Amino acid sequence: MASSPESAKRPERKKYPEKALSATKVRNIAKPGRYADGNGLYLVVDPSRAKRWILRTLVHGKRCDLGLGGLSVVSLAEAREEALKLRKIARAGGDPLAARRKERRTVPTFEQAARQVHAEQCKAFRNAKHAAQWLKTLEDYAFPVFGAKHVDMVDSADVLKALSPIWMGKPETARRVKQRLKTVFDWAKASGYRTGDNPTEGITKVLPKHDTKHEHHLALAYAQVPAFITGLRESNTAASVKLAFEFMILTVLRTAEVLFAKWTEIDMAARTWTVPATRGNEPGMKMKQEHRVPLSARCIQMLGEAKKISNDGPYIFPGRTPSKPLSDMAFNMALRRMQRSDCTPHGFRSSFRDWAAEKTNFPNEVCEAALAHKLENKTEGAYRRTDFFEKRRTLMEAWSSFATATGAKVITMKMKA
Repeated sequence: MASSPESAKRPERKKYPEKALSATKVRNIAKPGRYADGNGLYLVVDPSRAKRWILRTLVHGKRCDLGLGGLSVVSLAEAREEALKLRKIARAGGDPLAARRKERRTVPTFEQAARQVHAEQCKAFRNAKHAAQWLKTLEDYAFPVFGAKHVDMVDSADVLKALSPIWMGKPETARRVKQRLKTVFDWAKASGYRTGDNPTEGITKVLPKHDTKHEHHLALAYAQVPAFITGLRESNTAASVKLAFEFMILTVLRTAEVLFAKWTEIDMAARTWTVPATRGNEPGMKMKQEHRVPLSARCIQMLGEAKKISNDGPYIFPGRTPSKPLSDMAFNMALRRMQRSDCTPHGFRSSFRDWAAEKTNFPNEVCEAALAHKLENKTEGAYRRTDFFEKRRTLMEAWSSFATATGAKVITMKMKA
């Protein structure tokens, strides 16, 4: 069929070059300028005769030139391969520049990532001891297994290999290690070093189940507390430890709260000990709010005795030096010297709670306030502003009288709420 006059006049569409350059031509070009290879790839010769590659393409609708490197390090074949990859990213709506930056970023090893996470999070830890333990567990159980692997290459098999040896023998440690591993992998994903699921997810499905039965602290029956205190006073234990131990029993607070008690927190005239909210940052502390403790007559008497041995130091019950508190093992060592394996320091809180429930008629909320427990009902806790201080004063005086009673007969008190 004959072509029409119009088609005969129409100019031929110019063809774009494709693989117009060759290795020899690239090597021999000396004149400064831009030389097209095709598909947006150009060899640029600078006035200094230096040669480099660029890719001209559209990124999100805007024309831009992407440098691919100098000819001395990127050959023609490599430039074509890189240009093809970047064009595909651009055509798919992606950002070739961002993709290249991501590729060039060095992925840290798991150990490097873990140390980075630790450095960022240690400011929020309660105390230096907890911060050190956080990293120490990973140093002991994770780093030897996959610490040298890049964090994006660690998988569930690696995690399983690290946790299996301690999963049953050290269940609490294993659970903490797993949680810390999860934190590191979450950080790595958020930082762009990993994609996909966290390798700790679902790992417990292939590990043996732990016995979830909760073991309570050994505690004496409340009827045995008076005899224990008598034995404590007569034991071959340091005076500061004996006073602190009895003080803890009578105030029913936690071990660490007593060990770190300071003279500045005591109001002798008001017979009150105010445990500050900042005490929650000390090792072993759970409270994060101020707590007032009514002091019984016996507690005031013990404070007078403690004053004589504190040597003007800040702590009520000092250790070997006045400037430092007793060791957190002081009470456990006292129990060993007394050959008492039937109780624990924390267990005396349970002894008090049983005594209050069976031998007094104080309301539950008053007894729980004495133990510095928070209300489980958040709504009730939001509206209740009282700490039942005056009622607790009567309760604690009754507990002190009961716990320090001597003789064959132990008096039990039934106080009106």
